[in-house]
This record gives sequence, structure tokens and C-alpha cells, in this order.
Amino acid sequence: QVQLVESGGGLVQAGGSLRLSCAASGRTFSVYSMNWVRQTPGKEREFVAAIRWSGSSTYYADSVKGRFTISRDNAKNTVYLQMNSLKPEDTALYYCAAGKRVGLYEYWGQGTQVTVSS
Repeated sequence: QVQLVESGGGLVQAGGSLRLSCAASGRTFSVYSMNWVRQTPGKEREFVAAIRWSGSSTYYADSVKGRFTISRDNAKNTVYLQMNSLKPEDTALYYCAAGKRVGLYEYWGQGTQVTVSS
């Protein structure tokens, strides 16, 4: 089992920045690829970004490419999502998810709310 706890969400004006964190505990964090996924009411969950276990490769949704940066610190069992130039359409509940490979979501956190005002 892997337990994931997100933090860092909040209310920010358009153009602002936030940094989300996801702290992991339980089984060895470093073997898992980590993903950020977001969801707004009435819509399906949307892939945002992912990073391989080694940190050597990162992946982004087209909608956030160039604005968001995913990173990880395996020594701290933490993955981050730096979000810059935020837009109102980035408003969502952001989840981190762990899996044996990118795009595989085996474990989920509880989510952290990001609200971007115009």
C-alpha cells in the first residue's frame, strides 16, 4: 500500500502561481511513477502531468505544457507540481496518483482544491 497526501492548493488570481506537493508513505516510493490528475464537477478526471520513477522523463497535457512543471524528490518521498501562469480553467480538484508505470493509477490521494479567479 502507498498512502498519498496532497497539499498546497488554494485560491489564486489568474496569472499567479501555486506549488502542489504530494507526500507518500508506505511501500517504496521510488519505484512508482507519479501522476497529477485533476477533476472538475461534472467532468471526468483529466491527466495533467506525470514523472517516471527515476525522474528522467516527464509528461504533460497540452493544456498545461510550458506552464506546469512536475518534479520529485525520492529522498523526501514527495512529488511536486509547480503551476505558473494559472488560468481560471485550471480550477479543479488536483489528485496525485501512483502507479508502476506512467498512466497507471493504483493509489490515489484525497485531492487538493485549486481555484483560479479571473
